[in-house]
Amino acid sequence: MKQEALEVLKKYNKSIALVRHGIGVGGVMGYFAQEAGENIDYWTAVGILHDIDYEMFPEEHCKKAPELLRESGYDDAFIRAVVSHGYGLVVDIEPQLYMEKVLYTIDELTGLIGAAALMRPSKSVMDIEVKSVKKKFKDKAFAASINREVILNGCKSLDMELDIVIDKCIKGMRSVATEIGL
Repeated sequence: MKQEALEVLKKYNKSIALVRHGIGVGGVMGYFAQEAGENIDYWTAVGILHDIDYEMFPEEHCKKAPELLRESGYDDAFIRAVVSHGYGLVVDIEPQLYMEKVLYTIDELTGLIGAAALMRPSKSVMDIEVKSVKKKFKDKAFAASINREVILNGCKSLDMELDIVIDKCIKGMRSVATEIGL
């Protein structure tokens, strides 16, 4: 399922950065799924495909995704999970299921962790720590485009402390570190 999702993502996204972001989010989703006893492949595919429409249709982000995903054979539950990550930003579909809340929360956070990792001498997530990410999180000038409010709202909806979510995110990104170049 992961390979199929990657092929679909690459069909609509040529940017290496966007493909790596999808893989990173997929890795984190898989980590959360494993911890929750959920379907790792399914959650990973949701993570990989969450930005399926972003490169080709940036003005229609999360609005064009249902059409693209349906054409690729994904069901309504999968599509809803993907689209709900844009809640409050580009769509009004609120994350309700645990999987949806996780995706909403960690999408921006993977970007912040990736940016923080690139600042390290190792340029890797393999040696980054929660406290380093938290310091960058508090610095609004660092990776200024990262929506910290979304991350905090997501943590609240998951009823998890930011530190715990950061830790899980790091661990999930480590599982795909080679694939995402970190």
